[in-house]
Amino acid sequence: MAAPHRAAVVGRPIAHSLSPAIHHAGYAAAGLTGWSYTTIEAGADELPGLVAGLGPEWAGLSVTMPGKEAALALADEVSPVAAVVGAANTLVRRPDGTWYADNTDVTGMVEVLTGAGCVTGAVVTVLGAGGTARAAIAAAARIGAAEVTVVARRPEAVDELRPVAAAVGVPLAGAEWDGAPAHARADLVISTVPKGVADPLADNFDWRPETVLFDALYDPWPTPLAAAALAAGCRVISGLDLLLAQAVGQFEHFTGVAAPRAAMRAALKGEAEVPLDAFGGGGAPA
Repeated sequence: MAAPHRAAVVGRPIAHSLSPAIHHAGYAAAGLTGWSYTTIEAGADELPGLVAGLGPEWAGLSVTMPGKEAALALADEVSPVAAVVGAANTLVRRPDGTWYADNTDVTGMVEVLTGAGCVTGAVVTVLGAGGTARAAIAAAARIGAAEVTVVARRPEAVDELRPVAAAVGVPLAGAEWDGAPAHARADLVISTVPKGVADPLADNFDWRPETVLFDALYDPWPTPLAAAALAAGCRVISGLDLLLAQAVGQFEHFTGVAAPRAAMRAALKGEAEVPLDAFGGGGAPA
């Protein structure tokens, strides 16, 4: 019998998570016996105590909202990208018992954006100015974006993002939410806002077929914004594409072996209400 190894996704709420299906499929395909992956309901204030109580069989944690900033703070060492973004979605238990924090949201986003044809010199519009917007700015810099405009409901929220943009070296401009349609004709539009917030924009955007839309949501799908972009001939990436890509990075952190992407993608397609290949051709390679 192989020694047990455990991992989990932590957040609140968490019961809906598709991550266990993805990781378990990866374990099976990679021949990793004795591995398990579950969900743990916990908020940011509970995360330090939870991590402190984990035994040596724990390989790592996937951290979702609202614990990403807390995960960064409790790690013994953090990756450069997690430090720049100010959040970690991955905690890796090292052999000496210390914890390493990374942000595979950024690397996953880079993967799906480049897979969808986003190229150096792109003009990028980001809808929203929260935590996912921070990852979007870092990803935009990594694909060589020429400039990023953040469209925010709170103008002061844009100022909170300026240190991130400065650290990754991408020019950042701010725009008011009412002016969002003026920025719809960018090369890449990334929507990071919660469910329903961008719905009123769907009828007001004058899409170019060359534009790529990444909508971080995936339930329900398509969002009105995604449906309008698809109707205009745009290439569309959903949050499911990112969910898979960031899980691949976490799997490799936890196990130390190459992720069996095809098996993990198939598991996600089996769990999701909408197949991944329905998203206008975007998404991570399988």
